[in-house]
Amino acid sequence: MKTFAIALGALSLAACATTPVYGPAAKDGAMGYTSQQIEAGRHRIAYTDKDAGKARSLALLRASEITLMEGKDWFEVTAEYTDVEQGGGGGPSLSVGGGSGSYGRSSSVGVGVGFGIPLGGGSGGKATAVLEIVTGTNPKPDKSTVYDAQSVDMNLRGQID
Repeated sequence: MKTFAIALGALSLAACATTPVYGPAAKDGAMGYTSQQIEAGRHRIAYTDKDAGKARSLALLRASEITLMEGKDWFEVTAEYTDVEQGGGGGPSLSVGGGSGSYGRSSSVGVGVGFGIPLGGGSGGKATAVLEIVTGTNPKPDKSTVYDAQSVDMNLRGQID
């Protein structure tokens, strides 16, 4: 019985140390993705993970899924930022984001910097990558912020553990 209890404890600890499988977040702030349609063809996607780079990649993967579900070919990232939360007792966080957009003949560019100071005890460190996207059909614009949804899906799907 003692061996069983030790094994069960080790499994529980191992489960806490791993990143959950790719999928929707169980609640706000939990690991996984959230998606919100802002208007037709425009979405806000957030992915929370322990690693900021992986969070961004998996947010791009979710963007490709949404684009393909809409029957579209590409998506453009019009704004993005990453919020990194320190683990343990917490510490200050810094977020930097930017975006550009256009409507008719006018266009705009925005940049923002945010600084957070934790007021309570923190949990494990995590990062949330937030993307705002616009979806479209071919021909794909020749811009570095525009991604082919099928290619992103095929290339990033391998990052799901």
